[in-house]
Amino acid sequence: MTRTELKKSIVDELTVELGGEPTFSADILEIKVDGAIREVIRARRYLPSYSDAMIDADLTGFYQNIKNIAMYDFNQIGAEFQSSSSENGENRQYTDRNKLFYGIIPFAR
Repeated sequence: MTRTELKKSIVDELTVELGGEPTFSADILEIKVDGAIREVIRARRYLPSYSDAMIDADLTGFYQNIKNIAMYDFNQIGAEFQSSSSENGENRQYTDRNKLFYGIIPFAR
């Protein structure tokens, strides 16, 4: 699966999951998916010998990580850097974003 196909597949899935939200924006969702893909690429620290095709194939194995990171970032719109929230008796706490990178091991240090 190429990066473009990966992105489209994730955007399509998240559109189904998040599309009913009143604040849904397909354009913003695409930006969040692009950002998640870039972050996984940076976290993997691919060796210079890796071709784009090799990177694309490897990224497919992190499909769920990329999807979760994009969803997390999309849902954080308006709550940037918020550590806690309480409103009308409802308390919110957010998962540590770094936990979404579980299993993404860099090739080089």
